[in-house]
Amino acid sequence: MKHQLLFVEDGIAIIRLKGELDHHATQMIRDEISQTLYSGTLRAIIWNLQDLNFMDSAGIGLILGRMRDFVPSNGQTVILHPSETMKKIFQYSGLGSYVWTTTEEETIAQLGGILNGQ
Repeated sequence: MKHQLLFVEDGIAIIRLKGELDHHATQMIRDEISQTLYSGTLRAIIWNLQDLNFMDSAGIGLILGRMRDFVPSNGQTVILHPSETMKKIFQYSGLGSYVWTTTEEETIAQLGGILNGQ
């Protein structure tokens, strides 16, 4: 599992997940993201799943947990490019409204941010 965490101006983070997201990979990502979330500098997280081949329940838990952590600060969560199977899982989990069909750049613009140099 590889991931890339990018910080965009205006408190937006992009998390690009690649390969397989299972229990072992989620812990590392959870620690990295939570540290930033608790610092209070984030206002939105964009989860780009375009290169993600597999996600088990730990992956869903990772995203749900970060959404829960975001509640006190009214942070926004957006999920981009899930596979058809993942899209169904998000819909059944009540997260369908968080799945957007926009590009990263369009999403950042809709969230009111600016993407520089990416």
